[in-house]
Amino acid sequence: MAVDGDWRTDRIGSALRGQNPTVLRRLDAGFAVIGDVQFLPGYSVLLVDDPKVERLSDLPRGKRLAFLSDMDRLGEAVERASQRGDSAFRRVNLEILGNTDGFLHAHVWPRFEWEPAELVGGPVWRYPRDRWTDQRYALGPQHDRLRQTIGDELDRLRSAS
Repeated sequence: MAVDGDWRTDRIGSALRGQNPTVLRRLDAGFAVIGDVQFLPGYSVLLVDDPKVERLSDLPRGKRLAFLSDMDRLGEAVERASQRGDSAFRRVNLEILGNTDGFLHAHVWPRFEWEPAELVGGPVWRYPRDRWTDQRYALGPQHDRLRQTIGDELDRLRSAS
């Protein structure tokens, strides 16, 4: 799967139009997408389904709770996929930051025992800049199986609720 093109400048709009290649599943209040970088395999993001929504408090209470429930579901799906794919899986970190992109989104970061000792206990944002830009960590066809596994887990969790 190639992940290039204009969809990056309008991630939510392209997801709504069915043109965002990173979308894993449509959820109740947004889109589960796999991250553009995969230096921590399984990194995913929950995008709100309205590009005008900048923060969680912009949503009406019901939609806010749906977004948080979606974040929980995506986190559990990434956790299950990571546990199956890597025996060194530790946990999942969930973050709603919003400091760079002006739309509500939540990061879902799997964490692993093989991470460098100076980084494993801190936020992912302490990783060197090259992890975000080096093509060897870019999302690509080598992640298709991981995408499928996370998507399957999202489906299982939806049917179990």
